[in-house]
Amino acid sequence: QVHLVESGGGSVQAGGSLILSCTATSSYSNYYMGWFRRAPGREREGVAIIDTDGVTSYADSVKGRFTVSKDNAKKILYLQMNSLQPEDTAIYYCAADKWLTLDTASHSPFVYWGQGTQVTVSS
Repeated sequence: QVHLVESGGGSVQAGGSLILSCTATSSYSNYYMGWFRRAPGREREGVAIIDTDGVTSYADSVKGRFTVSKDNAKKILYLQMNSLQPEDTAIYYCAADKWLTLDTASHSPFVYWGQGTQVTVSS
């Protein structure tokens, strides 16, 4: 079992940057890891995925602005967010599973989720 805790959320003006962290209580080197977000009134959507080999994938809306990375030794997943826009405002969640994609409809019922961290971008 993997317990995940996000941190690093906050409020920033448009064009600013934030780094989110997700700390795992156990090794996740054999898991796909990902960042997802839920904006007010919207369904949860995939933001970025990093697989067990370090291969990454991104939602079109964040490509070129967000970077996902991980430190397996420290058991920390990161999301570097640059050029933030008001439409990036959401609760951001990290997730872990044996296999993950950006499409939440494809997820198994056994995905591990963090509690979420709020990101607010003002114009």
